[in-house]
Amino acid sequence: MTVFLVFVPHVCLLVASWYSSQSMCVRWQSVCSNYFNVNKGVRQGGILSPFLFRFYIRDLIFNITSLNIDCNFAGINVSLLAYADDLVLLAQTWALQSLLRAVEVAGININMTFNTRKTVCMVFNPSDRCKIVGETFPAFTLRDSPLLFVNKFKYLGHITDHSFSDDSDINREIRALFTRTNILCRRFKRCSLAVKVRRFRTYCVCFYDAALWTDFTIGVFNRLASCYSKCINVPKVQQRY
Repeated sequence: MTVFLVFVPHVCLLVASWYSSQSMCVRWQSVCSNYFNVNKGVRQGGILSPFLFRFYIRDLIFNITSLNIDCNFAGINVSLLAYADDLVLLAQTWALQSLLRAVEVAGININMTFNTRKTVCMVFNPSDRCKIVGETFPAFTLRDSPLLFVNKFKYLGHITDHSFSDDSDINREIRALFTRTNILCRRFKRCSLAVKVRRFRTYCVCFYDAALWTDFTIGVFNRLASCYSKCINVPKVQQRY
């Protein structure tokens, strides 16, 4: 225990030295820009970055969760989803504005700013239409800026729809699969068929969020299957001709 207590201050000084003298550059292919100093933020991809950022916003998280304004999912009360610098606030009623006020206060205390142009609101209506209280609602505000209401939003690469349908996200994956396949065929058109197929399996087929698809129409899913068949056959057709 004594060794640990003596060692911790040196570790803190070391980390403080790292982050107070960061020097970075922008790389585009094989060309690098001039180096510049970065005095704020954590290193992207760094092992310590998630821990340091969590420590930085811990008061913000506590202020939100202590209000006991949340939604119940399978017996678990959830008011906040936090992943890196993306925050999702959840509430069953218009008390969501209270959560936004808590975010404002906590943001001022830790000198954090919020991008209100990328902050949106989404209303999930109950499945029983008799329980819908209204079709339009007054706008929520963050830092005195009204927030836009949307029917769908892309969060962590997955498109969430207000109707709980996954059709929009599957259509996004169809467009992405066509795009990635076209890029592969253009850049590796002179390679062998084995190389193209290997590249296709590695870079084109990345359905990492397919496990989230629970509510979709058969027509959209059939279009995804048709898209996959067309894309996997493109390298073979190119090789033939």
